Amino acid sequence: MLRNSWLPFCLLLIVTSCTHELPIVAEDSGYPPEIDAIVMSQCATPGCHTEASSAAAGGLDLSSFGAMLRGTSNGAVVIPFRPDFSLFCYYTNTDSTQGIVALPTMPINAAPLTASQYALLRDWISSGAPDINGLVPFSSNPGRAKAYVINQGCDVATVFDAETMVAMRMVDLGQLPGATPPESPHGVKVTPDGKFWCVVFLNANIVQVFDASTDQLVRSIPIGNGVAGGWNTLVIADNSRDAYAVDYNGGRIAFIDLLAGTSQTNGPFPITGNPVPNLHGIALSASQDTLYVTCQEISKLLKIPVNNIADYSDVNLNPPGPWQSSSLLKPHEVVFSPDYSKYFVTCQDTNVNQVRVFSTSNDQLIQVVPVGKVPLEMAVSASTGHLFVTNTEDDYFAGMRGSISVIDVNSLTEIKRVRTGWQPHGIAIDEVLGKVIVANRNFIGGTAPHHAASCAGKNGYLSSIKLTTLEADPSFSPEVSVDPYAVSIRRIP
Repeated sequence: MLRNSWLPFCLLLIVTSCTHELPIVAEDSGYPPEIDAIVMSQCATPGCHTEASSAAAGGLDLSSFGAMLRGTSNGAVVIPFRPDFSLFCYYTNTDSTQGIVALPTMPINAAPLTASQYALLRDWISSGAPDINGLVPFSSNPGRAKAYVINQGCDVATVFDAETMVAMRMVDLGQLPGATPPESPHGVKVTPDGKFWCVVFLNANIVQVFDASTDQLVRSIPIGNGVAGGWNTLVIADNSRDAYAVDYNGGRIAFIDLLAGTSQTNGPFPITGNPVPNLHGIALSASQDTLYVTCQEISKLLKIPVNNIADYSDVNLNPPGPWQSSSLLKPHEVVFSPDYSKYFVTCQDTNVNQVRVFSTSNDQLIQVVPVGKVPLEMAVSASTGHLFVTNTEDDYFAGMRGSISVIDVNSLTEIKRVRTGWQPHGIAIDEVLGKVIVANRNFIGGTAPHHAASCAGKNGYLSSIKLTTLEADPSFSPEVSVDPYAVSIRRIP
């Protein structure tokens, strides 16, 4: 799916003129009075951002507070508390010392906002963009379903309201805001009880725990015993307390108590000829007593009993036989089937491009499924019995870099390949809404973003697939920050 090329605001190429002599007068727009005075006279004018003309104005309707919150298919225009990530500020700002300036300046064919008008808008958003009654958007309903997208290139998370998939918050991550290079959040997981969400970093020896009802930081837990690592991914036990994170650089695993805020780092876990294996993917057995961990630079997987780590063993992912590969598999991620009878491993070596399927009972290789180039992340739907695989560098679709393979977990065959976005990586499933959410890195090459990033690099975006049809939703492509890498869904059980 190629992204729409129009900006989320009224463009010169689409609307040649916007008239301002007849502003819409709303009896109750929902905006606070001082914001209503600006929006209704400068933005929600005939031919521009009204309900009637929004289709020709980037799909953006500003004629009411509720319409404004819907944004466009390319994302929210106002993110409460964050003018630095709000398009409304980008396109009405004319002073680069006050933040990002995006062109064309709004309103089209009219004088730009005065400095005082812009300051009112900016300060309103900084205070949470409350409505006429003082209610901050998305501040009610602590049990709200959400999608969390972490941006590896910008040390932020974008929080989406799951029902509307509109960005509702931006959350700073890491201990050093604005760090160069970034601390690079790499993995995110919501606890099974839906109360917290947790992040690990490539360039920081911490796990950060956030309250999922408020999205406020609860604690940063040191991991690594003071030795730098590259913390890739994590898994959280069903009790929502025990978590495990893996270190790519040091071959270690951190055992974390999320509630107590303590951790113990174990390892490295040597394999013959590989004293410090590069650990990446991690999964937890159905009985919650064994970790399954991929060793990315060799064709091995570790099985580590959580209560007796010295008794760990390794599984040869490339055994002799008809499926033996002459190349290293470079296993990236591991996930279980919904019934835990099988586990799946993505093999990202460009000479391999497979998902290998193993029996949980005896660790025997039972099937090899060819997929697209550089398969990385996976998500499995219990409701449909489909495994979705992000093929980050696939060229299956002309003019596109990346695809999603859909595998039937019963027949163990690829039944479809879906075109979503440029360099898909992170993936998660919302079973309630029947959606697969995909984070497209848009990192090397790719399409130009609609606006400048708030930190170094190029913005990525999301896409989605409908579980019922296995088709991508062409109307959904919200832009997020730089290098969106992982996704996790929050729902209260």
